[in-house]
Amino acid sequence: MRSYNANDSTGAAFRPIIKAVVALAALGLTQVTLAQNYPVKPIRLVSGFAPGGGVDIMARLLTPKMTEALGQQVIVENRPGASTNIAMEYVVKSPPDGYTLLINTPPVAINMSLYKNLGFDTVRDLAAISVFLASPNVLVVHPSVPARSVKELVALARAKPGALNFSSGSNGTTQHLSGELFKLRTGTNMVHVPYRGSSPSLTALIGGEVEMTIVNIPSVLEYIKAGRLRPLATTTAARTVLMPQVPTMRESGVDMVVVVSYSLHAPAATPREIVSKLADAVIKAARSADTTQRLLDLGAEPVGYTPEQAARFLREEVALWAAVVKASGARAD
Repeated sequence: MRSYNANDSTGAAFRPIIKAVVALAALGLTQVTLAQNYPVKPIRLVSGFAPGGGVDIMARLLTPKMTEALGQQVIVENRPGASTNIAMEYVVKSPPDGYTLLINTPPVAINMSLYKNLGFDTVRDLAAISVFLASPNVLVVHPSVPARSVKELVALARAKPGALNFSSGSNGTTQHLSGELFKLRTGTNMVHVPYRGSSPSLTALIGGEVEMTIVNIPSVLEYIKAGRLRPLATTTAARTVLMPQVPTMRESGVDMVVVVSYSLHAPAATPREIVSKLADAVIKAARSADTTQRLLDLGAEPVGYTPEQAARFLREEVALWAAVVKASGARAD
């Protein structure tokens, strides 16, 4: 039997393969060691939104709990711009070691179809960690609108195609695309009126410039209580504890579920053990009694998804908004 000789031609041919196997084995051992010791230094939670906004508030509510669970400080780093694309690309291109994470809302799914030539794919290039919370939306109308239910609103819209206007903070937002989804699911023709921000959008609605909008519940609670806006339905799968008296879209005959989710992601190649450890910290935070109460006070509900649930949710969101963007022809500002 011929013995292997590293110096003969056959051995030389196998050297690149052997080196590759050794390198892969070393990489595997390195990742295992990295995961076992993780974390050994502070973790950055990158946000694509400016400081002081809703995402920033929720992120800073989450980070102390993650710090407590992980034994290392979790710091919020704001990198606003380009509808969170700057922050997403930064995280996608960061080392997959668990020390640079992303916190985002629906743009992580919407931007895949809203923007062309992004240079990254959120499903392919990001590892879903968890969904921390969900903030429900509600369909509200100006009191002058005669409809007191979704059924009546749909009948009104069908009777007067193009006569009803709905507002949003800008093109491509969940506020805008939720209105487009409502149109698709009800077969109605309503006109989208974009404003420069959610506050001007609500001001226009309260002033009667437009008839309706679909917006995050915390934004309109005070106006609903004051009778300046009328809620017709929430976009949650089941009635929300924030508005238990208001029916859902599905209860109202419209198959439509939309929530503003706050999700966490890591670069795609991040070791599975690290992703799981991070998810456990987020789930623990979401389910803690004090965090739950604080979220409810802010108009949000805790979620706490596993990585598998978070990944499935992201894929479903990407598919949903891609269909809406394509059907409506929506474009980013």
